[in-house]
Amino acid sequence: MTGCTRWLKFNGVGALGIVAQLGVLALLTGVFHVQYLIATAIAVESAVLHNFVWHERFTWADRRGSKRLCRLLKLNATTGAFSIAGNVIFSKLLWGAGFGHLSASVCAIGLCSVINFLLNDRLVFVKNVETLCVARQREKIANSVPT
Repeated sequence: MTGCTRWLKFNGVGALGIVAQLGVLALLTGVFHVQYLIATAIAVESAVLHNFVWHERFTWADRRGSKRLCRLLKLNATTGAFSIAGNVIFSKLLWGAGFGHLSASVCAIGLCSVINFLLNDRLVFVKNVETLCVARQREKIANSVPT
Protein backbone atom coordinates (compact mmCIF):
# COMPACT_ATOMS: atom_id res chain seq x y z
CA MET A 1 0.00 0.00 0.00
CA THR A 2 1.34 3.44 -0.84
CA GLY A 3 1.86 6.13 1.75
CA CYS A 4 -0.71 8.30 -0.01
CA THR A 5 -3.38 5.58 0.16
CA ARG A 6 -2.64 4.97 3.82
CA TRP A 7 -2.77 8.75 4.51
CA LEU A 8 -6.21 8.93 2.84
CA LYS A 9 -7.46 5.96 4.86
CA PHE A 10 -6.03 7.49 8.04
CA ASN A 11 -7.91 10.72 7.35
CA GLY A 12 -11.14 8.87 6.55
CA VAL A 13 -10.97 7.05 9.87
CA GLY A 14 -9.93 10.31 11.51
CA ALA A 15 -13.01 12.05 10.11
CA LEU A 16 -15.22 9.44 11.74
CA GLY A 17 -13.18 9.86 14.93
CA ILE A 18 -13.81 13.61 14.82
CA VAL A 19 -17.54 12.98 14.69
CA ALA A 20 -17.21 10.61 17.66
CA GLN A 21 -15.04 13.07 19.59
CA LEU A 22 -17.28 16.07 18.97
CA GLY A 23 -20.39 14.04 19.76
CA VAL A 24 -18.96 12.95 23.11
CA LEU A 25 -17.75 16.49 23.79
CA ALA A 26 -21.16 17.99 23.01
CA LEU A 27 -22.90 15.38 25.14
CA LEU A 28 -20.59 15.83 28.11
CA THR A 29 -20.60 19.65 28.05
CA GLY A 30 -24.16 20.22 26.87
CA VAL A 31 -26.12 17.52 28.65
CA PHE A 32 -23.97 16.55 31.63
CA HIS A 33 -22.32 19.98 32.14
CA VAL A 34 -18.82 18.52 32.49
CA GLN A 35 -16.07 21.18 32.53
CA TYR A 36 -14.87 21.56 28.91
CA LEU A 37 -11.19 20.58 29.44
CA ILE A 38 -12.15 17.39 31.31
CA ALA A 39 -14.80 16.69 28.69
CA THR A 40 -12.19 17.27 25.96
CA ALA A 41 -9.83 14.69 27.48
CA ILE A 42 -12.64 12.10 27.75
CA ALA A 43 -13.85 12.86 24.22
CA VAL A 44 -10.33 12.50 22.79
CA GLU A 45 -9.84 9.13 24.49
CA SER A 46 -13.15 7.89 23.10
CA ALA A 47 -11.99 8.92 19.61
CA VAL A 48 -8.60 7.25 20.13
CA LEU A 49 -10.31 3.95 21.00
CA HIS A 50 -12.70 4.31 18.05
CA ASN A 51 -9.82 5.04 15.68
CA PHE A 52 -7.73 2.14 16.97
CA VAL A 53 -10.41 -0.34 15.95
CA TRP A 54 -10.74 1.13 12.46
CA HIS A 55 -7.01 1.64 11.90
CA GLU A 56 -6.38 -1.96 12.81
CA ARG A 57 -9.12 -3.25 10.47
CA PHE A 58 -8.73 -0.75 7.64
CA THR A 59 -5.78 1.67 7.59
CA TRP A 60 -3.06 -0.75 8.69
CA ALA A 61 -4.88 -4.04 8.04
CA ASP A 62 -1.81 -5.27 6.16
CA ARG A 63 0.25 -4.93 9.35
CA ARG A 64 -1.96 -6.89 11.69
CA GLY A 65 -0.35 -9.16 14.21
CA SER A 66 -1.27 -11.15 17.27
CA LYS A 67 -0.35 -8.50 19.83
CA ARG A 68 -3.47 -6.32 19.70
CA LEU A 69 -3.33 -5.31 23.38
CA CYS A 70 0.32 -4.27 22.98
CA ARG A 71 -0.60 -2.08 19.97
CA LEU A 72 -3.52 -0.55 21.89
CA LEU A 73 -1.22 0.30 24.79
CA LYS A 74 1.35 1.76 22.39
CA LEU A 75 -1.37 3.78 20.68
CA ASN A 76 -2.56 5.21 23.97
CA ALA A 77 0.98 5.89 25.16
CA THR A 78 1.92 7.72 21.96
CA THR A 79 -0.93 9.09 19.89
CA GLY A 80 -3.46 8.90 22.71
CA ALA A 81 -1.28 10.83 25.12
CA PHE A 82 -0.26 13.31 22.43
CA SER A 83 -3.88 13.73 21.30
CA ILE A 84 -5.17 14.36 24.79
CA ALA A 85 -2.35 16.75 25.73
CA GLY A 86 -2.32 18.45 22.33
CA ASN A 87 -6.10 18.80 22.16
CA VAL A 88 -6.37 20.13 25.71
CA ILE A 89 -3.51 22.60 25.24
CA PHE A 90 -4.57 23.77 21.78
CA SER A 91 -8.24 23.90 22.82
CA LYS A 92 -7.40 26.00 25.86
CA LEU A 93 -5.25 28.39 23.80
CA LEU A 94 -7.86 28.70 21.06
CA TRP A 95 -10.72 29.03 23.55
CA GLY A 96 -8.74 31.79 25.26
CA ALA A 97 -8.39 33.47 21.86
CA GLY A 98 -12.17 33.61 21.52
CA PHE A 99 -13.03 30.33 19.81
CA GLY A 100 -15.99 28.31 21.10
CA HIS A 101 -15.12 24.95 22.68
CA LEU A 102 -16.30 22.92 19.66
CA SER A 103 -14.50 25.05 17.04
CA ALA A 104 -11.37 25.11 19.22
CA SER A 105 -11.53 21.32 19.38
CA VAL A 106 -11.87 21.00 15.59
CA CYS A 107 -8.79 23.18 15.06
CA ALA A 108 -6.83 21.26 17.70
CA ILE A 109 -7.68 17.96 15.99
CA GLY A 110 -6.29 19.28 12.72
CA LEU A 111 -3.08 20.42 14.36
CA CYS A 112 -2.52 17.01 15.96
CA SER A 113 -3.38 14.81 12.94
CA VAL A 114 -0.09 14.94 11.03
CA ILE A 115 2.01 14.00 14.05
CA ASN A 116 -0.45 11.26 14.97
CA PHE A 117 -0.20 9.73 11.50
CA LEU A 118 3.58 9.53 11.82
CA LEU A 119 3.38 8.09 15.34
CA ASN A 120 0.88 5.44 14.20
CA ASP A 121 2.83 4.51 11.08
CA ARG A 122 6.28 4.40 12.69
CA LEU A 123 5.57 3.21 16.25
CA VAL A 124 2.18 1.57 16.64
CA PHE A 125 1.33 -0.30 13.44
CA VAL A 126 4.85 -1.31 12.49
CA LYS A 127 5.52 -4.15 10.13
CA ASN A 128 6.03 -7.44 11.88
CA VAL A 129 9.62 -8.74 11.59
CA GLU A 130 8.27 -12.15 10.52
CA THR A 131 6.21 -10.50 7.78
CA LEU A 132 9.30 -8.66 6.53
CA CYS A 133 11.31 -11.90 6.49
CA VAL A 134 8.62 -13.75 4.54
CA ALA A 135 8.35 -10.88 2.06
CA ARG A 136 12.13 -10.88 1.55
CA GLN A 137 12.17 -14.65 1.04
CA ARG A 138 9.39 -14.40 -1.56
CA GLU A 139 11.30 -11.61 -3.32
CA LYS A 140 14.49 -13.68 -3.40
CA ILE A 141 12.61 -16.69 -4.79
CA ALA A 142 10.86 -14.55 -7.41
CA ASN A 143 14.18 -12.99 -8.48
CA SER A 144 15.98 -16.35 -8.69
CA VAL A 145 13.42 -18.05 -10.93
CA PRO A 146 14.48 -17.80 -14.58
CA THR A 147 11.94 -16.18 -16.90
